[in-house]
Amino acid sequence: MTAPSRNRRRAFLRGHVAEHLAAFYLIAKGYRIMAMRYKTRSGEIDIVARKKDLAVFIEVKARASIEDGLNAVTAETQERIRRASDIWLSRQQQAADLGARYDVVVIRPWRWPAHFMSYF
Repeated sequence: MTAPSRNRRRAFLRGHVAEHLAAFYLIAKGYRIMAMRYKTRSGEIDIVARKKDLAVFIEVKARASIEDGLNAVTAETQERIRRASDIWLSRQQQAADLGARYDVVVIRPWRWPAHFMSYF
């Protein structure tokens, strides 16, 4: 296996681990995980969670610092998540009763996850 493909695979696996850590963290905070890695033609949402009458669409970033994680959530990323969330909501029976929120969870090495509610 060449170095670029090995690095790419390592980053892919690190992303999966970060998403699962974020999901466990959110469950501990009282969220119910509705979907992980929800994919549409418009884009992908790392985690879709519910808390009472709120649908929360969460982007997970595994980075060395909070700043790096938040800076990685670009305007293009935000738009992709918004488009995918519209599709997810349109497929829910209670969509009219649900509010929507867009959060970011930054996973850093050997630290608690950092959860930024209503980030965008």
